[in-house]
Amino acid sequence: MTKKLNITIACNDYDRTAPIKNGQVPVEGCEVTYLTYEAEEMFFRALRYDEFDVAELSFSGYLITLSRGVSPYIAIPAFVSRFFRHSSIYIGTDRGIKEPSDLKGRLIGVPEYSQTAGVWMRGILQDDYGVLASDVKWRAGGLEEPGRDERMPLKAPPGVDLQPIPPGETLTRLLNEGKLDGVMTARALSSYVKGASNIGRLFPNFQEVERDYYRRTKIFPPMHLIAIRKSLVEMHPWLPANLYKAFCQAKAIALDNIREVGWPHITLPWVDAQAAQISEFMGSDYWRYGVNESAHEIETLIRYTYDQGLLARKLNIEELFAPTTLVASKI
Repeated sequence: MTKKLNITIACNDYDRTAPIKNGQVPVEGCEVTYLTYEAEEMFFRALRYDEFDVAELSFSGYLITLSRGVSPYIAIPAFVSRFFRHSSIYIGTDRGIKEPSDLKGRLIGVPEYSQTAGVWMRGILQDDYGVLASDVKWRAGGLEEPGRDERMPLKAPPGVDLQPIPPGETLTRLLNEGKLDGVMTARALSSYVKGASNIGRLFPNFQEVERDYYRRTKIFPPMHLIAIRKSLVEMHPWLPANLYKAFCQAKAIALDNIREVGWPHITLPWVDAQAAQISEFMGSDYWRYGVNESAHEIETLIRYTYDQGLLARKLNIEELFAPTTLVASKI
């Protein structure tokens, strides 16, 4: 019997990856140890210490290390995290901010300036509302806990006012106290969730705005991707294609489960009806994997990350992914 390759996969606990975690979908030729962490810890350990064979990575973090020539990983086009980001811009409701142009000259907090969510939000603000990154004063630090730093060394891009918040402070506390005008964050702001009267969203009607954004751009922003340690791929060149195949199969099972009405897999009513509405609006393959399927979204993120001064050089889409995952075989 041929011995299987033992690999560790560090990835969040998604419905679209659960079939890999629980063994329902095998990675052909591999024995998988599936490790689950919070995204911040996972990205930090993967990009700082190269701990995992396969890892879910911040898309922008991956682009930055790749452009610098220091990425220990090569990606496959499995975009396990996607999210519309208009809903992620929080403001102090007493700060006189009524529309995106009111952000100019304001103090806006970000957990990390290089965070993928922030890259998307700044890009959207520039493309759709004429608000440049240089128009805003950025303050970086921990969202809910003090002491958070950029996971990779980062200098403020030219013309950008980027400074850390004071030691011992958090973005949430500073916004609550009126010392920041807003916060852009991938996580829901705790004070907003708890109903703080002075905290709101820049786009209160975010679902309407995000639907219009998708209607115009056909972009459902990819946040994270899956990547494999380059040294492992050099030894086992069959691994990227097998791994990508497994992630695609796992996602297909998750999408089928959403539509199951005999024994619902998700603790919400009318999920099948909502799924049908989303498919009608966004297409049946709304959670797209694949380079060709997602090319416009990938190219947009590359452009945003480069234009915001985060990349050492402009990247080509083909160099981001293992060659064997660029084109899938057909029967």
